[in-house]
Amino acid sequence: MVSIELTQGLSIGLARPLFLLALPLCTAAVWALIYRATSGAASATSRRWLLLARVAVIALVVVSAAGPYTAQSRETAGDPRVTMLVDRSDSMAVTPNVADRLTESIESAGVSVRRVPVGANASSPIGDAVAANVRENGRVVLVSDGRVTSGQSLREAAALARSVNASVSTVSLEPRTRERYVTVEGPEKASLGVENRFAARVDGVGPNTSATITVRVDGEPVLERTANDAPTTIPFNQTFESTGSHTITAEIDVTDRFVANDVYRKTVRVVERPEILYVSPGDYPFREYLGELYDVTTAEQVPENLSPYYAVVVQDAPAGSIGNVDRLQEFVIDGGGLLVVGGLNAFAGGDYRGSEIASMLPVSVGEGQRRATNIVLAVDVSGSAEEGMRIQKSAALSVLGQLGDENEVGLVAFNYQAYRVSGIEPLSQNRGELQDKIRRLRAGGATDIASGISGAAELLDDRTGTIILISDGGDNPERAAEIASRLSERGIRVITVGAGERVNEETLRTIAGAGEGSYFRATDTTRLGILFGGAGSPGGSGLVVLDRNAFVTSGVTLTASPAAFNAVSVRPGANFLVAGSDGQPAIATWRYGLGRVATVTAYGEEGTLDGLLRDPDSLLLTRTTNYAIGDPERKATGIVGLPDTRVGVPTTVTYRSQTRPEIGNLSFRRVGEETYRATLTPRETGYFRVANATYAANYPEEYAAFGPAPALESLVEETGGREFTAGQGAQIARFAAKRARGVRPVRTDWTWLSLLAGLLVFTAEVSYRRLQVRRRKTTSDGGLP
Repeated sequence: MVSIELTQGLSIGLARPLFLLALPLCTAAVWALIYRATSGAASATSRRWLLLARVAVIALVVVSAAGPYTAQSRETAGDPRVTMLVDRSDSMAVTPNVADRLTESIESAGVSVRRVPVGANASSPIGDAVAANVRENGRVVLVSDGRVTSGQSLREAAALARSVNASVSTVSLEPRTRERYVTVEGPEKASLGVENRFAARVDGVGPNTSATITVRVDGEPVLERTANDAPTTIPFNQTFESTGSHTITAEIDVTDRFVANDVYRKTVRVVERPEILYVSPGDYPFREYLGELYDVTTAEQVPENLSPYYAVVVQDAPAGSIGNVDRLQEFVIDGGGLLVVGGLNAFAGGDYRGSEIASMLPVSVGEGQRRATNIVLAVDVSGSAEEGMRIQKSAALSVLGQLGDENEVGLVAFNYQAYRVSGIEPLSQNRGELQDKIRRLRAGGATDIASGISGAAELLDDRTGTIILISDGGDNPERAAEIASRLSERGIRVITVGAGERVNEETLRTIAGAGEGSYFRATDTTRLGILFGGAGSPGGSGLVVLDRNAFVTSGVTLTASPAAFNAVSVRPGANFLVAGSDGQPAIATWRYGLGRVATVTAYGEEGTLDGLLRDPDSLLLTRTTNYAIGDPERKATGIVGLPDTRVGVPTTVTYRSQTRPEIGNLSFRRVGEETYRATLTPRETGYFRVANATYAANYPEEYAAFGPAPALESLVEETGGREFTAGQGAQIARFAAKRARGVRPVRTDWTWLSLLAGLLVFTAEVSYRRLQVRRRKTTSDGGLP
């Protein structure tokens, strides 16, 4: 098919242009018949006119075979029909049934409705249903709470709907029936004799009511409380005095819609305290702190035999007094942990520079010069970001302001594709130009974060560097995370900054995690100054968490103000987790061989850890030590992993042994050296035993959340739909009619006109020659066909 635009909104074309190839062949054949294959008295002029007439006829016939048409843009009413997806799963039982009334209201306004039931009982494949029912330029109305329990997510479904220009609208349903459910949060593994913190949580929807919650540990009551509001979180501490599997059961006594979610079960696997070696020439309070949590052996130097230990802690020790560093290096490479704590006699004060111990650490001794980094700002200018564009620009300018002049910075903007705004140049030369270009960005179009990341990577070309993505996260993270992961292998890190009216932090955290970067809120961009040589937080006196996604820093609150820092700089490839207010490294980690190494380079006036040993800051030290220790059961045999699950959801049994285990009907597969795994799926709730381990099977996900899911709002925004109430059937009909109406090309086929014109030319030519014969101006034996 080919076409040519004559004017705006009007074009002509041929549906089957290949038929035009027949025109020269047919023309040659007619010429041969007239000039070569005939004889007679016809004059040259007669032959010439006959040739022209027959060629005209052939041309018109060939053009008609090629399918001539015109296309003109006209406003059409379209087909405003609506596909209504009605959620029939159990979680909808707390909301009023409005589907029948809504259907009648829409159809009474002249718009037909096709109803499709979705889900049943404990199954809510809402995303699959949306994906299966979107049509090009179609309209879907979703009557659901959006609580997906199986199949693809609503974000994935939204991406598909957007690709075919289909809108998905929702009907807001507020829960009217009372429903409460209970959960328990806390660690899966605990050390023997160490106090651990747990929390029982009562949540739900509907009218307020009192719910009595009872918590039992190994069947014995440890807590009973009344919760009058939802949500209510009740923390409690528990110390386990024996190893093995222990159970925590929380139960609520309440009158509500479902009883299946009134009991929650959790197992805690208690292991012996990990053995760690503490090496220090001095006597520090940190040794006593470690002794409360771990089985600690104290030594002045690292010995030859480190096999009993999970980690080695070295505090304020000069390089020459640490001991057998060669053995320590082998220990870490083989999977052991190392925590080096600074002080007056460590790092620069302990002659670490050039020593064997220094090669293992995630920091270099001495304050490093600021390194120039290649940075690309990728700013979301899509339609989903339009309402928060002011915030996006402000965040982008704030990020730019935190970057030191030694960096080289470029800029791309993106919606459904990436746009190069500014190449990578030294920030000292183009800071003002970048600021101006950021201020002039305009929003519009669909969102494709993956395209934005790819565009930023293209700007970096073959250079290593960092992409700082500034977005509201209004997109499916999977493809973007996949690209970010591939870029991390090339030495390109992806940092995300959440900015906009409504930010999907989960999406941005996922992308940052895949890209080995960090997620920052728009209000936290001052932390970027520490990472990239900017101003940081001048005048501050505390510690700054740079990456809250890391195990060490997640959920940590810091109030201490260390008096001193060792003069170190974080090495490329290491994780810079905590800094002083002026950017001095405080906590850094990295992997060394199979092991883990962490450094603490902040300390008090006398070389102690001072305020870091007090609550709540002490959690940072515990987490850092646990990071170095790693898996506290990595030296154990038998079942070392059996997570809790829900009914119908598989869980994995991890078994460590020299030979393949045989336990019941489980089929184990080898996944590593002396490591085997098998899966099992519980069919009912309760505690279940596998060999010497216990796991819990809880109520289905369907009963773990009620009311509208936050993902519904994103679904509507990303697909151009609207949120309606149950009483707005007429408005839904008008919206559908408006969406269906539009300016579309209307094609008119002109095949008949070409055939008619050919017939008229042929008839005129034959009639003219017959008339000439009758008038005796020519003869019938002229030899013309």
